[in-house]
Amino acid sequence: MNIIDSSGWLEYFSNGPNAETYLTPLSDTSSLIVPVITIYEVFKVVLRESNENEALQAVAAMEKGKVIDLSASIAMNASKLSLKHNLPMADSIILATARAYECIIWTQDSDFQNIEGVKYFSK
Repeated sequence: MNIIDSSGWLEYFSNGPNAETYLTPLSDTSSLIVPVITIYEVFKVVLRESNENEALQAVAAMEKGKVIDLSASIAMNASKLSLKHNLPMADSIILATARAYECIIWTQDSDFQNIEGVKYFSK
């Protein structure tokens, strides 16, 4: 199972230098987990930098994976992981979701750089 964090989705949608890095997890949507917080973050950035139609298209692409809502259990585990790894809220929710669903996180967010179960790609 795989999770692409918000930075990875944004890199892919903008066709940035690391966009091809995310083709592997995107090629198998049946094993793609999408924490709902990534939808929030990606929609917000695309809306700010482009328009609502583009933001809605991004979300439609993300929804090809299995969208996971924030449960109380994931929220509590995210709090623990935030304290343990000094992570911002969204990153800790992504990590907690990855742990709950036994996923590998694909990212270029340096907050995840030295965490087990993460495929980190520098920008």
